[in-house]
Formats: sequence, structure tokens, C-alpha cells
Amino acid sequence: MPVGFVGRRGAVFWLALKTGFWSILTLGFYRFWMKTRLRRYFWSSIRPGGHPMEYVGDPWEKLLGFFIAVVILTFYIGVVNLILMFISFSVFDGNVAGYFLSFLGVIPLWFYARYRARRYVLGRTRWRGVRFGLEPGAWGYAWRACVHWLVTICTLGILWPRMTFYLEKYRTDRTFFGSAKLVQGGRWTMLYQPMRPLVLAVLACGLWTLWVMVLQPIGPVFDLFVRGFLAGALGTEIDVEGLEDGPSQAVWRLWLLLPLALGLYVGAVHYIFGARRMMANHKSAPGIAFASKLRTGRVAWIYAGGTILAYLVLLLGLLLLLVILVPVIGLNVLNNVGGIDTGAIGDAPRWLTITASVILYFGVFLMWSVVYNTFVTFPLMRHMAGTLSLPAHDGLQDISQVARDEFAEAEGFAEALDLGAAI
Repeated sequence: MPVGFVGRRGAVFWLALKTGFWSILTLGFYRFWMKTRLRRYFWSSIRPGGHPMEYVGDPWEKLLGFFIAVVILTFYIGVVNLILMFISFSVFDGNVAGYFLSFLGVIPLWFYARYRARRYVLGRTRWRGVRFGLEPGAWGYAWRACVHWLVTICTLGILWPRMTFYLEKYRTDRTFFGSAKLVQGGRWTMLYQPMRPLVLAVLACGLWTLWVMVLQPIGPVFDLFVRGFLAGALGTEIDVEGLEDGPSQAVWRLWLLLPLALGLYVGAVHYIFGARRMMANHKSAPGIAFASKLRTGRVAWIYAGGTILAYLVLLLGLLLLLVILVPVIGLNVLNNVGGIDTGAIGDAPRWLTITASVILYFGVFLMWSVVYNTFVTFPLMRHMAGTLSLPAHDGLQDISQVARDEFAEAEGFAEALDLGAAI
């Protein structure tokens, strides 16, 4: 059973533009309706076996859930921060420790919000009239994620595949479609295979750093930096004798940063989506199996091309906004830069210039969102859906409906913590 995708890029562009425009006019309140309409379009474009999926989420649920989450988070963060600041000033005679502990205290909420958002989206998704769902377990996911991240950081990323596998297994084993529960099979060690390009890229960056900063420093600045680092580690004074006074040597080696950065990017994308493809191939339910042929090179190109285009639109819009605002604030520094004449703008009425600046400011971020949805989200979902299939699906005929999952907060915590921007 193939999974088709029938959406059109032009339809996504105009839908994102129209709903984003209304979001600006309503000072952001329409964003809950915007996300709902975009999801309904994307979901209906994904058609396993020719049957479209449905998204039945209610924007009023999102709005009310957002208000509930904001009230809870305001009380929690306010009280916790007050206690931490008091302890920080009392014990450490400063606020640095308090800020650090406050940041650590928000991390579990971040994982909690992600799990809750996934539960809401699955609970409002249907296919052939049968609901998806995710069992409660947000706090269990939050503390597991914190522990796995701590282990991954302490091992310098060596156990990253272990974290990826077990967190996905926790979510998958609690996911159901009607009366059928999904199971994540496989072993975490299998994820080292898609991690190979990233490991090679990290090793190449380490060797390059060793080459240009220790073995053959590019110039006196790098040499002095290395000697200062070694002197600080050994507790001695910096030895400045023998430093080169001439020009930097082999500066061309700095250009190697470009392919190294590209290698890190491709390696990271290859691991993240290669792991998703591999774990998708090991997901199953009674009588149901999945097969993914996702191409990580295609995903890397989508992310790179679409993100560059989106941020290029953002950069050009902000530059245009700067040209308009400079005369308003009395800094005519652009008059002689690049032939830009801001005199005509400076002679315009102040209220008109400020109004145009405000409209342009919101318009810039609107166009960024439109371009991102059109050239990143749309092709990515089309590729992921088009490369997925169900080689075994006899178990679908035995699935029955389940009750609707009701919970008040919807995606409120994800929205309040700014985790709900993605479709």
C-alpha cells in the first residue's frame, strides 16, 4: 500500500500568505486558526492507499489551552525563579547561579510540552474514520529525555544513537491507531550506521583544528593563542619568544572551513533522517508493517535551499526596514553608503514613515513564514509521504474505533514555550 501526496506548492503559498496576513491583523490570535488550516491541507494531501488523512483539531482548543498553559507557567516560573534568586543571593552572593538553575528548571517543561503536543496532534488525526492516539506519559518522557541528554553530553555524543532510539521507542510504544498499538523494534546500536558521515565530519574538523592551531599555526595570533592556552593549563607564564613577526602562513587553510561546515551539516541531516528511516522500517503493529525509502541527500537539499531562501527574504526585508528607519531616528548614515539617498524618506511625514515601518516589519516575518512553509515544510512532507509504504496491511481490517482523547491544555504548553511553530 503506497502513501501518496497530492498537495500543490502554489496552494500552500497562498494559504500561508492569507492566514499569515490575518494573524498579523489580529495581533497573533489568528495563528491558532492558521496552523489548523495548514494542517488540514497537509493532512488531506497525505493519502495512504488513496484515502486522505484528516486533521480535526479545533483552533478554540488551541487558544484556550494556550491561556491555561500561560497561567500555569507564569505561576510556576515566577515562584520558582523567586526562590532560586533568593537562594542564589543568599548562598552564592550573586544571580548567576539563579539564572543557570532557572534555565535547567525549564528544560523538563520543554520535553513535557513536546510530548503533550504530539499527543494532541495524534488525538486529532484520523484515517478512514479511525483515530490515532498517544497514551499519557509526558512526565515520564520528560525525565527520561533529561537523563538521556545528560548521558549523551557526558559521553561527548558517543551515545547519541542510544538516546534517539529509546526516546522514539517510548513514544512509539504508546502510540495507537484505533485498537492497534504500534511497537518500535530493532536495537539502538543499528543507528550507528547512519551516524558514520557525521563522525567522519567531526574527526575531520578536529584534525583541521589540530593542524592550524597546534602543529602548524597559521600566524602569530594562533601561535599566541595556543601558548596562552597551554600556559593557563600548566599555571605558567606565556612564552612569547620565537613568535613569528611575518605574515600569516598558509592562510588558504581557513577556506577549508567551508567544506568542513558543509560536511557537518550533511552528516547531521544524514544521521537525523537516516535514523528516522531506519526506525520507521522497524515499526509495526499486528498485521501491519512500514517501509521507508527516505533519501537523506534530498532532505539535506530541501533544508539547505529552503532555509537559505527564507532567511534571504528575511535579510532583504530587514535591510529595507533599516533604510526606512534610519532617517526617522535621525541617523542619516546611509546617505553616502552605496548610493542610497534617504533624503526623500526623511522628508516624508513622520507618522507615514513609522506606519510603513511597522507594516514592513510584520510583513517581513510573514513572508519568511510563507517561504519556509512553501519551500521547506511542503517539499519535506511530500518527500517523506511519497517514500513511505505499508508492505503488510492485512491487520487494518481488524482495527476498531477508540474513544476520543480529551485533555484541556491541547498544545498550550508547546505554544507558550514557542515549540508549536512547526506544522
